[in-house]
Amino acid sequence: MRLLLVWLINAAALFALPYLMSSIKVDSIVSALIAALVLGLVNTFIRPVLVLLTLPATLLTLGLFIFVINGLLFWFVGSFIEGFHVAGFWSAVAGAILYSIISWALSAMLLPKKA
Repeated sequence: MRLLLVWLINAAALFALPYLMSSIKVDSIVSALIAALVLGLVNTFIRPVLVLLTLPATLLTLGLFIFVINGLLFWFVGSFIEGFHVAGFWSAVAGAILYSIISWALSAMLLPKKA
């Protein structure tokens, strides 16, 4: 049940993102649900491998390269999900940051605390 609620919260955060950034477009709630699912899967399976492979660059930049990885993955998902459009790389980096902030805030408000 909690996983479904987290997925819905992430879809809501993704659906709210175009109201804050004009360079990101989400056509419908269905597109937001699919994009949130794909973003979750990409962040679960592909992101750890990329973080491990780019560890020297991440250490050299004191962790700032993680923003580049997040932006590239956000842009990647936007490039092949129908109805979810990201204008460019820097829009993807800013969108990934805003997406995580909105998702975190909604999760803090809506999800019950673990005991």
